[in-house]
Amino acid sequence: FGSSILGVPVHAFGGLSQRNEKADMDEEYDVIVCGTGLKECILSGLLSVHGKKVLHMDRNNYYGGACASLNITNLYEKFRPGTSPPKELGNNRDWNVDLIPKFIMASGDLVKILLKTKVSRYLEWGKCEGSYVYQYQAAGYFSREKNIHKVPSTPQEGLTSPLMGMLEKPRFINFVQFCQKWNDADPSTQEGIDVRRHTMKQVFEKFGLQEATIDFVGHAVALQPNDDYLMQACGPTIQKLKLYLTSIEQYGTSPFIYPLWGLGGLPEGFSRLAAIHNGTYMLNKPVDGFEYGPDGKVCGVKSGDEVAKCKYVICDPSYAEPTKTQVKGHIIRAICILTAPIPETDDAASCQIIIPQKQLKRKNDVYIMMVSFRHKIAMNGKYVAIVSTVVETGAPEKEIEVALNLLGPIQEKFVDISEIREPVSDGTKEQVFVTATYDPTSHFEDASREVLKMWKTIMGEDLDLSYTPDPDEEG
Repeated sequence: FGSSILGVPVHAFGGLSQRNEKADMDEEYDVIVCGTGLKECILSGLLSVHGKKVLHMDRNNYYGGACASLNITNLYEKFRPGTSPPKELGNNRDWNVDLIPKFIMASGDLVKILLKTKVSRYLEWGKCEGSYVYQYQAAGYFSREKNIHKVPSTPQEGLTSPLMGMLEKPRFINFVQFCQKWNDADPSTQEGIDVRRHTMKQVFEKFGLQEATIDFVGHAVALQPNDDYLMQACGPTIQKLKLYLTSIEQYGTSPFIYPLWGLGGLPEGFSRLAAIHNGTYMLNKPVDGFEYGPDGKVCGVKSGDEVAKCKYVICDPSYAEPTKTQVKGHIIRAICILTAPIPETDDAASCQIIIPQKQLKRKNDVYIMMVSFRHKIAMNGKYVAIVSTVVETGAPEKEIEVALNLLGPIQEKFVDISEIREPVSDGTKEQVFVTATYDPTSHFEDASREVLKMWKTIMGEDLDLSYTPDPDEEG
């Protein structure tokens, strides 16, 4: 779906026009958005389309915030200040390295938002070649030891997958068919399952699925980050399974797609949407705090000795006062430049590998997301893999050692440990709406749901995601 503008990424057109900053800071806005991460840019774009007067500020000189895609010089400057990349890594124009590892679910909410707003027109897409799961299998008489297995994406792959024995496969197929036909509004499709009363563990037991099958279905298909879901109401997990299966139907090999030239094109696309609808942008603009009126509600944003007036603020946690967010933990991410595809992935130019928590005796899954030069994010012949997980011990890098060992030879590695921050309230009291930091999972579904929830909090109604293609629209 969608297309690029003559096949050229948004950022190739240069920054969005910026007017006289002094005059712009003297104006009054409906909303001021601080930070140009994807969530903030989606909201600023949507609000601009709905007639709100928007000022969008970022302390950085580039779009994207935590979702930025950096050239090789900026990557080294961020992680190894004062050092330059080796000459063998080529030119800046060859690199757009993501700071967080995310694919896009082909039938997910983010795609619906992209289509609804027509931001998909600014982007060009590639598909993820395969999704894999880590599950140790000892060597047998006719097979070698194996750790990485492809998650079945077709009935044929399901029948030949080593993830399940022959007796298990019919049970698995029955379960998949149950999920595909499930309809919340039609009890005849639910086979006696009550989404509020029955746990997901009980649903698996109904179909007689074995522990190993449950492990890969729950973590590599439903994309649950840990095993807590097993004892929770089954409804949300069934919906996650339906989303995965519906997304696979779009392209046949994987439920995931990815924007060529990197994730940074997503916030840039929504920034362009806002600018088309008279949004004002200020990059490289420090934010020094918020001002509040006598009623306790926000009324302005300070930058140096300037104050821009507004009715409400949307921001990421790095711009909010510390009391507005709480730390829920930490995430480790390791960005690795590779010279070859990840072993045991059929030489895939892009893939996801999920290591379920149980496989490593952990509380949280470990994720590997890999894209490559074929997606215009690296110089020819190079691959970029990002390993991520929730930190559970005092030795974070040790926690991702197994995942790093799966990658094969690593040319360069950049490690970042960051806080998981969530807002302490919905923001309505002070009219300061703070987004959460990004989770370690390899997709944007949770982030998209957060955007839709925040939209309803701010606007008082659900966002209409219905979409009718233009007759002359490509793709």
